[in-house]
Amino acid sequence: MGSSGASATCLRALLRESKLDVVGVVTQPDRPVGRGKALTPCPCARFAEERGITEIIKPVNVNCEESLAQIRAWRPDVIAVVAFGQFLKKPLLELPLFGCINCHFSLLPKYRGASPVVAALAAGDRLTGVSVMKMGEGMDDGPILKQSYEPIYSDVTGGELMDCLSICGGVALASTLVKLGSNQLPPPVAQDENEATYAHKLKKTDGLIDWDEPTIVIERKIRAYYPWPGCYTFLPERMRRKGSTGRVVVLRSSFAKMKDGWGFAPPGMVLAVTKEGPVVKTHDTALLLRELKPEGGAAMDGGAFLRGRQLVPFEDRLLKE
Repeated sequence: MGSSGASATCLRALLRESKLDVVGVVTQPDRPVGRGKALTPCPCARFAEERGITEIIKPVNVNCEESLAQIRAWRPDVIAVVAFGQFLKKPLLELPLFGCINCHFSLLPKYRGASPVVAALAAGDRLTGVSVMKMGEGMDDGPILKQSYEPIYSDVTGGELMDCLSICGGVALASTLVKLGSNQLPPPVAQDENEATYAHKLKKTDGLIDWDEPTIVIERKIRAYYPWPGCYTFLPERMRRKGSTGRVVVLRSSFAKMKDGWGFAPPGMVLAVTKEGPVVKTHDTALLLRELKPEGGAAMDGGAFLRGRQLVPFEDRLLKE
């Protein structure tokens, strides 16, 4: 069961393991995508179809009797769940012989919930990983069967880290299922509830940059929220075209060296315009915006962005609305 690109990567790992037999795939329903709003399968469904899997269902409610009947007909020994997007209720959790096994992209009990990869990166963690666990009725609170570790590098984005963890997760999940079937797994380890933290489901509005925050916090968020939901700010009102909100997505940034007189500027103030891009004041220091995507436009480097927009140092501010 899965829906995302990470789910597809883990499914690929299961299909490559000769001791595992994928008897069916459960994904989210096709969704309208693009300007034409054509119904489009999720990445996991698309991958399964490309690999010739015909036993695929896409229920709106995986816990309904129709879905349960179909899954029961497949007679699964175990159900592997990766970023599926629906809660599984008790009848489904107890349907397979070995239960439901989830691959979660954090070192549980840290960052239970919907966005563990973004949360770890934004928090400045240096280490993360994947946890393979037996699912219970709570959110990501089941006993852990296996954990694998992955470093977080200082320049990595959320998308890049997710790609690494997807591969790591696929390997860990396949290995766990093989050992589960041959009764070779060590005893599961219960999670410490006192150590549990949660990563909420992200919204687009979560990406709004608050220039009152420290530079290191903003820089991490820009990397963590790439490619989705993206971090954004707004141009000064005088630079907004008619019918435009002036919204600008910041795709890439770096720390800027402070100069005399900059420390007294308010957060959001443009401190300098350079060939690399604008330098903007934060709560404590400054940030160089190296790659941006203006509303209705394509992504461009900071220098190209400035050539089309004459920001004036110590007069123009980037805004929160």
